[in-house]
Amino acid sequence: MTSTESDELPVQYADIERARERLDDDSVVKETPIERSSSLDEFVGGEVYLKMEHLQWTGSFKTRGAYNKIRQDVDRGVDEFVAASAGNHAQGVALAATKCGADSTIYMPENAPQTKVDATREYGATVELVGKDFQETMTHAKSTVEESDAEFVHAYDDTDIIAGQGTLGIEMYHDRSHADTVVIPIGGGGLISGISTAIKHLSPETRVVGVQATGAETVHESLDKGMPVTLDEVNTIADGIATGGISRTTLRIIQQNVDEVVTVTDTEIARAILLLLERAKQVVEGAGAAAVAAILSDELDVTDETVMPLLCGGNLDMTRLQTVLVHALTERQQLLRLRVRIDDRPGKMEAISGVIAEKGANIRDVRHDRSVDDLEIGEAYLVFRVEASGAGHAASIIDALEAADYSVENITKTI
Repeated sequence: MTSTESDELPVQYADIERARERLDDDSVVKETPIERSSSLDEFVGGEVYLKMEHLQWTGSFKTRGAYNKIRQDVDRGVDEFVAASAGNHAQGVALAATKCGADSTIYMPENAPQTKVDATREYGATVELVGKDFQETMTHAKSTVEESDAEFVHAYDDTDIIAGQGTLGIEMYHDRSHADTVVIPIGGGGLISGISTAIKHLSPETRVVGVQATGAETVHESLDKGMPVTLDEVNTIADGIATGGISRTTLRIIQQNVDEVVTVTDTEIARAILLLLERAKQVVEGAGAAAVAAILSDELDVTDETVMPLLCGGNLDMTRLQTVLVHALTERQQLLRLRVRIDDRPGKMEAISGVIAEKGANIRDVRHDRSVDDLEIGEAYLVFRVEASGAGHAASIIDALEAADYSVENITKTI
């Protein structure tokens, strides 16, 4: 997937340059920093430079494309805009429309994170919650435009949107012109289409890698069939790239400008979110962590390379953060559930708690299970939720309980 006849593509580098001229107001879009991560260097065996676009005003790159389109449309006399979004595009459209003196109505899925809904309203948009997923929301939003004079702002299937997102590619090139690989998340493909167009123009030898979540993967099949494939439903914690499909426009650009596409699991994404929080001190959403998940996975080798993963969004709902942290800590065996079989007599909970405390572990909570088929009369299970420092500590806790003649089972992975 390399560029051979880029002049045939619907978005050219000149379009991106013009978009960059429009984005000359740093109260709308600012140039975001990069930061080298020595911790990630050690994990991947290369030099890792994080492009921190999650520090953009709206928490994501989406304002770039939205402003590029809306600014031109307002200059042509359009004063009302409609969009469908799971959250980040919504905020980008809302801010861009408000800055241009126009009205915006954003349709969001019913399960959209509340923080993104609130932020979109705060940027000046009217928000309507419609549909169980992005595709249903999109269908409804498009139908409302047919009955009005409003302009629909597509999240990715629009050349002006793609050109606006491409301004990030110019920044990334200037940040590290000698980068061997850039890694970009893919939802609908607008972001990677714009960035890859810019990168391949400025540095054709740089490898452009796209990343999708396994629960929303469509690019590989779309490439195989030569046409966009749409999923009936998506299932991933990375809601920012959970579009369930790409467009013909973005597929054409991906075919020519993107060198490789890999997939990552939700577990890998959760692990990357936690690692970025711990090591880089950065809070990113699932889509924002996908590029880091990719370089940490077995799917992508960046050994001895200078690599730039894009942290494309930081709008992480606190409820989702809690879910992600519990999942990641459980996977690390820093959160355990231990089921201990006991004679149901006074003092047993205290005695077992003492053994766990002696191993330096903290008990979050405990419950009795008495109505279980395999228990004899007078027996019970105590189920402890325990904080440990990792797999070694977890094993030592279990060994200590067994040494105290308790029958213990680690049921962490079964709940």
